[in-house]
Amino acid sequence: MAASAEAEPRVAGCEIRSIDYVPLNERHGKLWHLGPLWFMSNAQIATLAVGLISITEGGNLIWSLIAIVAGTVIGTFFMAFHSAQGPQLGLPQMIQSRPQFGYVGALLVWLFAYLQYAGFNIFNSILAGQALHTTVHGSVNLWVVLVTVLAFVLALVGYDVIHRAEQFLTYTFLVVFGVFTVGVLVNLGFPAGAFDLGDFHWTPFLAQFGVVAGYQISWAIYVSDYSRYLPPNVTVRKTFYWTYFGSALGGVWLMTLGALLAAWAGKDFDTIRSIKAAGDTVFHGFGAIVLLFAALGLVSVTALNMYGGSLTLIGAIDSVKKVRPTLGMRVVTIGLTAVLSLIGALAATSHFLENFENFLLLILYLFIPWTAVNLMDYYVVRRGHYAIAEIFNSRGIYGRWGWHGIIAYLVGFAVMVPFFSVGTLYVGPAAKALGGADISLFIGLPVSALLYWLLTRSIDVAAEQRLAEAEADELERAAHEHREPYDDPKQK
Repeated sequence: MAASAEAEPRVAGCEIRSIDYVPLNERHGKLWHLGPLWFMSNAQIATLAVGLISITEGGNLIWSLIAIVAGTVIGTFFMAFHSAQGPQLGLPQMIQSRPQFGYVGALLVWLFAYLQYAGFNIFNSILAGQALHTTVHGSVNLWVVLVTVLAFVLALVGYDVIHRAEQFLTYTFLVVFGVFTVGVLVNLGFPAGAFDLGDFHWTPFLAQFGVVAGYQISWAIYVSDYSRYLPPNVTVRKTFYWTYFGSALGGVWLMTLGALLAAWAGKDFDTIRSIKAAGDTVFHGFGAIVLLFAALGLVSVTALNMYGGSLTLIGAIDSVKKVRPTLGMRVVTIGLTAVLSLIGALAATSHFLENFENFLLLILYLFIPWTAVNLMDYYVVRRGHYAIAEIFNSRGIYGRWGWHGIIAYLVGFAVMVPFFSVGTLYVGPAAKALGGADISLFIGLPVSALLYWLLTRSIDVAAEQRLAEAEADELERAAHEHREPYDDPKQK
């Protein structure tokens, strides 16, 4: 089917689609593009800060590295399976929560998702501001504002330019951080016992594992956003692989660097200063080069958060009052997301690492039940068969409140609470009994998934599939004409 002028997904170079379905004649791109995008999204220095949690809590280096690898292997598994949903449904990630949680009920998880986008951008823009202040001087706040503005422009232009930017940054990263990593391994010294496998402590190991797994799972709310324009004939397996290995390699690389730098610097560790000092062991001034490139990476990932935050905010507004997902709506919601993140960054205190660890654990807790419910629904209950037009129908078959999903989410979260261990903020009774070790991940995932499966045994998936087939032509026509599918399919 040839693309018409009305179906063109851009206005003056800017993407206009947001939460709406991407029609087949606008599908484009190659699967391998997912690899650089998710590699570079993780290969930036906010990720580096994730890798030093165990070291700062008394763990040794070798067990920190094992925890990083284990947390990445498990956490990335879930986010990569979410990525495979995008090409099949042609929808961004969070709008896909409506079949499980309901047209209005999905607001429960969308609120948490939006807080995540804003929270990560606060940390990202602060780090970028500090990196630029250290290398080219000027006020940190001024650089934070500039980073926010650049990220806003990148997010506004949208999907295609974000993919291209991440590809370029990936190739550059391999050179700059390749040299930097060799310098760290060759030039830095590590304390005695750093590689002693006999020096094992559960609490720092599980703290590191939980933060890493949470960090990787936190990407789950993004992934379909950046695969939804791909043709639906791409395979789930290959979509999974490109996403998984891109994200996992980027994450392990930077988190490992974080652990190595923390073990080397000890109590004197500071993300920006330590990177600069380690880089300068290669040659004088190389530390500044590393930080300048790192700032570019942080601009790109800040744009990803603005883009995803905009989609989430538009979806939330649409759940309360129908809106047309226009370019103007994208401008407003990306702008609001940028402003909120900027205010948070300018008002943030200096307790960066402590706050970042707590934030990552909170994300883990909030999204473990969601990822369990969403993946169980997609891969086991409905097996990828959705009546997509009904997702935009407030009176449709998925209902306003998806009590199956809401109950499974709340119960899964509740059973996790005794196992929470959030530094000095809260340690649950089960975590105390385990010496402060946090195993809530292994509790919430199976409970939410199995409960949702039990609650949805009565769903007539075959009937939903027949409805999807009946609505398919209208869905494509509506997407070409940039309008909503009919509100009530029975009246078509």
